[in-house]
Order: sequence, then structure tokens, then C-alpha cells
Amino acid sequence: MLSLLLIGKKLPVDVIGMISSILQVVVTPIAAGLLLNRLFPRLSNAIKSFLPALTVIDTACCIGAPLALNIDSILSPFGATILFLVITFHLLAFVAGYFFTGFFFSKAPDVKALQRTISYETGMQSSLLALALATKFFQDPLVGVPPAISTVV
Repeated sequence: MLSLLLIGKKLPVDVIGMISSILQVVVTPIAAGLLLNRLFPRLSNAIKSFLPALTVIDTACCIGAPLALNIDSILSPFGATILFLVITFHLLAFVAGYFFTGFFFSKAPDVKALQRTISYETGMQSSLLALALATKFFQDPLVGVPPAISTVV
């Protein structure tokens, strides 16, 4: 419905497929990590040291493809517009997270730390999840550009 209002046409969305993908991308790794920590703590401790580097490499590979495929669009006024919108979105999310946390949790023992944490979480929502869903469920390769730029920002 929102697409009809904003761009004048309806976009078909595979809701069940998206839910399945979200479960695969979000829930499965969390569950696997919890099980690994619980059942194999020594193995878990052994691999913790190199997982951050592996995550950075994986993220770079995930965002590199849509950025490379659409480099001309990114370097055009379209790319500048997307960059502006992505930065604006993140700034508004940071500010909203900080403000609303202070408003709703003003009596928390360490409200400033809570505000910073929630602000960070709302400002840096999963751009990689958006990228995975965009590239899997929409045909136009340009749909991967905003979440890829968002990941870099």
C-alpha cells in the first residue's frame, strides 16, 4: 500500500518468503551462537578471536557486489540523493532513539548509558538484512544500493 501511495504502483511482496529469509538471516545465527556457547564453550572461546575479522570480510563481500554493479548510478545525482537520504535516516534514528529512551526511561539508574545504547541500536539497524531482502525479492539491481550505502555509512 505504501508503494502505491509513494510511487503510484503496487509492488508484489512474497511475505512468507521474507519471513523465512528474516528467520534464516537473524534467528538462525543467534540460535546457533547460543547453542554453541552452551554446548561447546571451549570451541566457542577458540573461535571468538577471529569472528570479528570474518564478519568484516563477509560484510565487505555482501555490500561490494551491489555497489560495484551500480557504480555509475552511485556516482550520479541518484547516488548523492540516496547518500543524503541514508545519512538523514540514520541521524533521525539516532536522535529519536536517544530522545525517546530518555523520555520513557528517565528513572533508569544509568539513563545516559541506556540512551547511548538504544540510540546506537536504532541508528544502526540491520542494513545487511535490508540488503539481503532487497536483492532476493526485487528484480531491479538498484534496490540493493540504499542498504549497501547504509551499511557503509
